[in-house]
Amino acid sequence: MAHTEELGKKVSILSMAVSAFLAVAKLIVGWLAGSTSVMADGLESAGDVAASGFILVGLTVAARPPDENHPYGHGRFETLTGMAVGVGLALMGVLITWRSLQNVSATHAPPALYAIWPLIASVLMKAALATYKFRVGRRILSCALVADAWNDSVDILSGSVALLAVGLTLYDPSRFLAADHYGGAAVGLIVIVLGLQVIRETALTLMDTMPDEARMRDIRSAALTIPGALDVEKCFARKTGLRYHVDLHLEVDPDLTVRRGHSIAEEVRNRVKERLPWVQDVLVHVEPHGERAWHGEP
Repeated sequence: MAHTEELGKKVSILSMAVSAFLAVAKLIVGWLAGSTSVMADGLESAGDVAASGFILVGLTVAARPPDENHPYGHGRFETLTGMAVGVGLALMGVLITWRSLQNVSATHAPPALYAIWPLIASVLMKAALATYKFRVGRRILSCALVADAWNDSVDILSGSVALLAVGLTLYDPSRFLAADHYGGAAVGLIVIVLGLQVIRETALTLMDTMPDEARMRDIRSAALTIPGALDVEKCFARKTGLRYHVDLHLEVDPDLTVRRGHSIAEEVRNRVKERLPWVQDVLVHVEPHGERAWHGEP
């Protein structure tokens, strides 16, 4: 567990460094070249630095062990930071859109040709970073890191839109002078949509949405590998940070002693955790096998 959190922190630090470099490059070049689209994309990259910082804090807090007031650990803080990233993205998108449209009708010189270079660099670097974050985030089950990967994916789209807008303006300034401004606004709208999507995904986690059916089958299958575990009556799982807590109703022979039933339950708990590293803990409730049919239950 500690290894996965450390890996997540390293990815966040790398992301902050890359985003900071791109933000400074795009803001400076955009200002010198007179490009609204490049400036807008630079603001978006600056927001990425803040997002990665939030995620780094979230992973640090999530790594704290359970205590008396937080018996399930501090993992939910990582999910909250993912939601904060979504809210921040949505607000940043509104700011970028508003700022880009302020001078859309103004007459001015077209941007300089060198405005395209930081955009090309951004698309290439963000493509590599997004791929890496998706792989690590899904492996360690980090909502915040996957959210940041989606953020980087949208950076590729926003950078491409900005590149197209600047290209149109440079191609024919007399006809497409406003394209640079509209490109900046399009970047802002893309960021807004992404922010709302991230908010939705993290909200589902906070609402204890069950994992997919394949994961639930894996839990049941692992539980029933223990001799004496006859069936699983009910099984629930909820994500608390990077891993899941499972509630499992296990059916055993009704004539077993309490000691033996408890022993089987403990073996089931350990087996599920052993086979499924994405499970943090399992609460096993022992039920007498066959009682559902006896009481007319389905």
